[in-house]
Amino acid sequence: MRYRDQVGGETLSFKQRVDAIRNLPPFLKMVWKTNPKLTLINIFLRLIRSALPVALLYVGKLIIDEVAFLVMHPGHDMQNYNHLWQLVAIEFALAFISDGSARLVSLLDGLIGDLFANYSSIKIMEHAATLDLEQFEDANFYDKLERARQQTSGRTVLLSQMLGQVQDLISIVFFTTGLAVLSPWLIALLVVAVLPSFLSESYFNRKKYELYFGQTSDRRELDYVRYLGASDVTAKEVKVFYLADFLIDRFKTISNKFYEDSKQIAVRRSSWGTFFALIGSAGYYTAYVIIISQTIHGKLSLGDLTFMAGSFRQLRGLVEGVLTRFNVVSQGAMYLGDLFEYFNIKPTIISPTTPRPFPVPIREGFRFENVSFKYVHSEKWAVKDLNFTLPVGEKLALVGENGAGKTTLVKLLTRLYDPTEGRILLDGHDLREYDLQTLRHNVGIIFQDFLRYQMNFAQNIAVGNIREKENRELIKSAATQSLANLLAERLPGGYDQMLGKRFHNGIDLSGGEWQKIALARAYMKESQLLILDEPTSALDAKAEYEVFLRFADLTKGKTSVLISHRFSTVRMADRIMVLDKGKIIELGHHAELLARNGRYAELFNLQAMGYR
Repeated sequence: MRYRDQVGGETLSFKQRVDAIRNLPPFLKMVWKTNPKLTLINIFLRLIRSALPVALLYVGKLIIDEVAFLVMHPGHDMQNYNHLWQLVAIEFALAFISDGSARLVSLLDGLIGDLFANYSSIKIMEHAATLDLEQFEDANFYDKLERARQQTSGRTVLLSQMLGQVQDLISIVFFTTGLAVLSPWLIALLVVAVLPSFLSESYFNRKKYELYFGQTSDRRELDYVRYLGASDVTAKEVKVFYLADFLIDRFKTISNKFYEDSKQIAVRRSSWGTFFALIGSAGYYTAYVIIISQTIHGKLSLGDLTFMAGSFRQLRGLVEGVLTRFNVVSQGAMYLGDLFEYFNIKPTIISPTTPRPFPVPIREGFRFENVSFKYVHSEKWAVKDLNFTLPVGEKLALVGENGAGKTTLVKLLTRLYDPTEGRILLDGHDLREYDLQTLRHNVGIIFQDFLRYQMNFAQNIAVGNIREKENRELIKSAATQSLANLLAERLPGGYDQMLGKRFHNGIDLSGGEWQKIALARAYMKESQLLILDEPTSALDAKAEYEVFLRFADLTKGKTSVLISHRFSTVRMADRIMVLDKGKIIELGHHAELLARNGRYAELFNLQAMGYR
């Protein structure tokens, strides 16, 4: 369910706010799963606390009436005071229980809140892991993801408010029963006193949510600008290009707009709130005057006066709190709609219910049949009408200018995307018939824009096969094959050395050193298909030569796909595919393509000229 103002032109009605309450049951289910025991104890304590306010007032009434009686009938011995002291002891016990239970409830709220924040964050990450890569490239998806992330901590307050709402409603029942016996007309006066304030709060809470929803994209930009302005990753360019003033001005522009928009609502809310609070106070003191008058005329005892005045005062506060909290809870429920809307996003790239057994080993290889793909919100085909085979054991190199479709092709091969048209076959069967996890486990891939994890050296390699993160021998073997072992030997902490500057004692590496670590990830598992996207772009000539000597051994008998702009690397492939604007324009081995004197020969000779 969506609640919009700027987005879609809708405004939030009272009915929509009530409808948002439907988000609370699944929220409570998540809270219960977080820790059933603590949640149950919390509910039990709040039930006890709901009866304590009226019990304390009633015992206080009895004490005042007893004191009044003893004052009017002097001359009693100490035995006549026993009942009074018993009442005082009962009130003390109730006060102690009230204070102790309040502290326990506060403690439990905090503990459950922390647990829920962790639980919901894990659920968000787990769900993100199931979603398609294409969904992460959609700005609307990022808005949903951002709003969902913001619910992990803020919604812990909602839990406390919901339980407090139930607690106060039960207390209202007790107070209303007591007042109805003595003076039922006070309840009608109470409604008149608090209703305007409730309607005002409801209106301004609606406006606040509409503002929040409309600012989602701008808030993401604000966070991004904040990151650019103060990050170890961006610091070099910010200094060299003198971007600080530009980023600061942009941050000021967005943040000031947020401030001005919020200030307008806050000022109006405060003004109307003050006015309606005055009405509420007038209602309370009208009731107070009437109660005092009845006491003076003997219709009520002093204890009744104390009980009724206290009950009316507390009931007024409870009703105002419940009505105001309804606005807050319903608003929180609307925010929960963002969380559950995120969880309702479903991936389209999934494993079949009964997947075909994955071939081990692969016998025939891969075949592209009329494969075309178009990115979301794009009118341009990333690849178009691809028809070729990738037999078992072949080394295929992909060549072409940036944007030619090389990386898109390998993403289709690993089912990070599914073709918009056509199909990809593995051993004669559609790739979509195989289990997705098994497919990707049989593919080793290193992208050009690999991540530089702020983790230790061994963990940075282990991400290539995280199941083997504790297998130090395998990690060292993978490092040796990519030449990263020589780097580990020079680091103070060896394979336990923290990399990156984000955490204590971290050491940053050069681009070539990071690339050796990324290459080691490809050696972490016995993949049947190995894909390397620009694997040596940051290496010097000597390191590149040594890496490819090892690469030749690694790919011996294996199917491999290599993307590179360096023709010294490309020429080692069995076949070379030249892509242009998503289409295959040439396909053959190095000598054959040079002899054709086509695009490949043109690109090869252009690069060769740079070395003459």
